[in-house]
Amino acid sequence: MIGDIPQPSPHPMPVGPLVDRITQDPTGWRRKSLISLFDVSAEQFREALEIAARIKAFDQKRTPGIAWIYPRTLGLLFEKPSLRTRVSFEASMVHLRGHAIYLAPGDVGLGVREAVEDVARVLSRWVDVIAARVFAHETVEELAAHSSSPVINALSDREHPIQAFADLLTLQEYRGALGNHLKLSYVGDGNNVLHALLLACAKMGVNISAACPEGHGPDPAYVQEALRIGATTGAQVEVLHDPRVAVRDADAVYTDVWASMGQEHERAERARIFAPYQVNSELMAFARSDAIVLHCLPAHRDEEISAEIMEQHRASILDQAENRLHTQKALLVLIVGL
Repeated sequence: MIGDIPQPSPHPMPVGPLVDRITQDPTGWRRKSLISLFDVSAEQFREALEIAARIKAFDQKRTPGIAWIYPRTLGLLFEKPSLRTRVSFEASMVHLRGHAIYLAPGDVGLGVREAVEDVARVLSRWVDVIAARVFAHETVEELAAHSSSPVINALSDREHPIQAFADLLTLQEYRGALGNHLKLSYVGDGNNVLHALLLACAKMGVNISAACPEGHGPDPAYVQEALRIGATTGAQVEVLHDPRVAVRDADAVYTDVWASMGQEHERAERARIFAPYQVNSELMAFARSDAIVLHCLPAHRDEEISAEIMEQHRASILDQAENRLHTQKALLVLIVGL
């Protein structure tokens, strides 16, 4: 009989200001798709970081997480395989007493076996939220346009917004309150990770300096938007070619793989072009003596980052990876609700 089945409390997390705040949704996260940081306000970004920090504190005390009144369901719609994105989202849903359904690259065939709009309309009848890891940014935009459930961009060729939340939570943990007294330097390819960092740092008032080889810089639209936002928040934004200039006096030095998924055929040529952009002890000498190193992983040791630096800074890099879990839980709670 149903009366004999123990029913979990809907709110094991201590009821109080945090739950009230999430329920009241003061910054407008509820039912919001997360496709690009262009569409996330500074207040919403700050709210997500604060909720993530609170959730992480509860986790570390081994207190129960948030339990939804009935299990919410997350659809993981992936065109690209993943370790961190899949596991962190699935673990997030377990912690939140929800459920994740993983749809592997060959399970759906977006735009091939079935039109994107049809997938969006059908899938959103079954799940409360969709996280899509795709090749073309237009695919995740189309999913959001036709889905009745919120859609989270879990990576596209244009932007990696969920990574930026973890990145800035890690910077905040190591350096304190975010603001223009901090400098984050990015060295390497002007890719989707840098695009998200440009917007995130500008919104949070963090100075960002990026060094990319000629012809491999970020999309000018992201640079212009970061400059526009920085004029309001006080964040300095610069994109240049010399990595030594970019990392000078940096609080954090960030790098990513030189050849992203789908660019494997360019790997040898990119290795030649990007060789001067390796994050190693020589480059780190230009940063602050206590600077941390960040990498969104997976890392190719002795390519974009030396094995020595990878080992010296494994604490911050692993904290950054862990923070994908906490920030994604915060986003799920804010978007789907309690």
